[in-house]
Amino acid sequence: MDITAIDAAKMGAAMALGFGAIGSALGTGTAGMAGIGAWKKCYLQGKAAPFILLVFIGAPLSQTIYGMLLMNFILKADPSVAQLGAGIIGGIAMGMSAWYQGKAGAAGSDALAETGQGFGNYLTVLGIVETVALFVMIFIQKAL
Repeated sequence: MDITAIDAAKMGAAMALGFGAIGSALGTGTAGMAGIGAWKKCYLQGKAAPFILLVFIGAPLSQTIYGMLLMNFILKADPSVAQLGAGIIGGIAMGMSAWYQGKAGAAGSDALAETGQGFGNYLTVLGIVETVALFVMIFIQKAL
């Protein structure tokens, strides 16, 4: 069985979404575990548990959306083998962004629960990490 450019493009499209989603799962899982630990700390200290930690926990989900957008772009472009590489590299880059955004969110959860301060600063860090995924999504589309 021969793999055609159409097949390669479809595989690349699926990988863009898949790797982005894997990163989102790793990122939300990491941030979620830290968020639960931060809430536990608050409960043990008799402090109110900040609901806002859900922002840190959910932030890595956006890379799945970026993966879907890149997938759709790949599927709409003229089929070529280059789309396989674009989907793999783009998906992995977006997935890594999500994973590390989750790690940053985990640190933000811990810090906010302990101090009650710095939410805007921590959120800014998450935004900077997310920018990597946005750049990848946009620049890969320009390359195809």
